[in-house]
Amino acid sequence: MKAPPFDGKRALLAALVLVLLGLFLYVALRSGPLARIPVTTARVQEASIHPVRFGIGTVEARQIHRIGPTLTGRLLQLDAEVGDSVRAGQVLGEMDPVDLDDRIQAQEAALSRARVLAQESRIRQDRAEVQLRRYETLLKASAISEETTSDKRHELKLARSALQAATRDIERLRAELAALRAQRRNLALVSPIDGFVLTRDADPGTTLMAGQAVVQVIAPGTLWIDARFDQAGSAGLSEGLAVRIVLRSRGLEPVEGRVARVEPVADAITEELLAKIAFDTPPAPPPALGELAETTVELPATPPGPVIPNAAIHQQDGRPGVWRIEDGRPVFAPIRVGAADVRGMVQVLDGLRAGDLVVVHSASPLTVRSRIRATGPAPQGPAA
Repeated sequence: MKAPPFDGKRALLAALVLVLLGLFLYVALRSGPLARIPVTTARVQEASIHPVRFGIGTVEARQIHRIGPTLTGRLLQLDAEVGDSVRAGQVLGEMDPVDLDDRIQAQEAALSRARVLAQESRIRQDRAEVQLRRYETLLKASAISEETTSDKRHELKLARSALQAATRDIERLRAELAALRAQRRNLALVSPIDGFVLTRDADPGTTLMAGQAVVQVIAPGTLWIDARFDQAGSAGLSEGLAVRIVLRSRGLEPVEGRVARVEPVADAITEELLAKIAFDTPPAPPPALGELAETTVELPATPPGPVIPNAAIHQQDGRPGVWRIEDGRPVFAPIRVGAADVRGMVQVLDGLRAGDLVVVHSASPLTVRSRIRATGPAPQGPAA
């Protein structure tokens, strides 16, 4: 038989079809549904975890000294402004003494008069004693009668009683004068500590009740953080742990501190645990009371064990797990996780061993049938 003639157009069309089919297969295998999913991986490390607890709180003062009058009166002067530094014993202001200075002056005059009277009584007593001795001598010589001597004894007794009364009067006047002077000193508003003025609650001319605060003074060394931590993640929080404090006004400049106290009563409504965080060194200038602060408490390191990046953990059927690579294919492995640190590393208590290869990131969700292509290891923090 004679061979069919060569048809160049059909051959060219067939070649074009083959090329298009090859391109389709190439695209399908490289970026289509049949393509391998690019993933980044990480090896399970054997390392320790430094667990952290995050809390937020406000700057507070352990002690606030509220300085005010002990008696009702009018504020005469006040020489303290908010933010002023004060010293212990410094007079910040004074209450109006009204007639107290006049009463002190009158009491001093009365005390001087009582001293003069006491001196006169002492002189009369001495004179009566001398006369009584002389009359008793005359009585022994039968120069005078017993009745006359008895009168002198009575005069001495009266002189002694007058001196005792004058002495008691002096003691009473002294006590009253000391009370008036103490009352006068209490009119001065004195700072009990070295610190700074927190608030100024009254102005000169204001009538104040006893115990009402005029100024409030605190010491910079008494500032601390009233912090709150989630109860669900507060295990291990205890007194003495190091704390990294970031004050809202200081940006990213951390301040070091310590857990001063963990409160024995938690907040049942917000489900938070309360703790007091003390500064290692009081910040200068001192932060404002009520300023927000972020606190990071670093707990003691855990024993060495398997750790993975937090990004590698996924949830399936309510259980945490990771995609572990076995023979080039992903297999979902349930795990039990423990503590985490600030680097994003998580302790694995069960389900993985050191050296296992796990998927950290994938371009699309994985299944057990997924074909994967490793693009390189995921960046990790340094092992602890």
